[in-house]
Amino acid sequence: MMNHRPAKALLYCLLFMIPCSSWSMGVPRVDAVPGGIAVVALDATGGPDPTVTYENKRVMVLHDHNRWQAVVGIPLGTKPGAQHISVHAGTKRTTVNFEVHDKHYATERITLKDKRKVNPTPADLRRIHRERREIDKALSHWSPQRRGELNFMVPVHGVVSSPYGLRRIFNGQPRNPHTGVDIAAPAGTPIHAPAAGTVVATGSYFFNGNTVLLDHGQGLVTMYCHMSKIAVKPGQQVNRGEVIGYIGMTGRATGPHTHWGVSLNDTMVNPELFFPSDVVFEQDLAGSETAGK
Repeated sequence: MMNHRPAKALLYCLLFMIPCSSWSMGVPRVDAVPGGIAVVALDATGGPDPTVTYENKRVMVLHDHNRWQAVVGIPLGTKPGAQHISVHAGTKRTTVNFEVHDKHYATERITLKDKRKVNPTPADLRRIHRERREIDKALSHWSPQRRGELNFMVPVHGVVSSPYGLRRIFNGQPRNPHTGVDIAAPAGTPIHAPAAGTVVATGSYFFNGNTVLLDHGQGLVTMYCHMSKIAVKPGQQVNRGEVIGYIGMTGRATGPHTHWGVSLNDTMVNPELFFPSDVVFEQDLAGSETAGK
């Protein structure tokens, strides 16, 4: 799930080489594809705030220019075609449809020297399953009020060594796709909160290493992994730009970086959608192999 600093890699350079600054936007960019985000207009005016669910999970609802919008995270495994959300407004219950379009993600082949990080022992698996429950609980956390704006700032200076959605093969064995963005940077580089939030969990995990999870409200949770040091504690309120930890290579990593994940309605979505479309991601195609995870 997490990645590394590359020897030869796909480097998306521009965004993460610029200073940590904010982008002005009210909602994430719309990209209604597997792993993307759909913003669905709701026919709900007056009365109580609408409650929206998608695949039985609560969805973020925003009020913009006298209308309600549902901001829906689309699971990476979703098949293209018609999808729907359920809207509850007072005693009225309706269904609103939206369309999911196809998208192809590249494949990444990774070789790891630590074979336990590919084929864990039974003791490792017990630890992994225990940690997975803890991480899943944090990623699915719901608080009714947004704690921070959606105009995310860049969390760390660096380059993207692995983008979202890569189909991964470790030591010749297919594994889960990459559900975040890996940002490579020198060890000790500060990692900043991209928006205000509350530390919902921290931990030192088998795969993720030293990890911080931030709750930004209404089902929006961000995750930062492989830190050398954690700088915050569970329950702590953090401001946008506040240092939450430092780049490291703990857990499943072969070089200093952070895996940055964004969960929306308990769905890992592409973090790039929290930046405007005019940000250009330059791609260096000199090499496509990565050093490992």
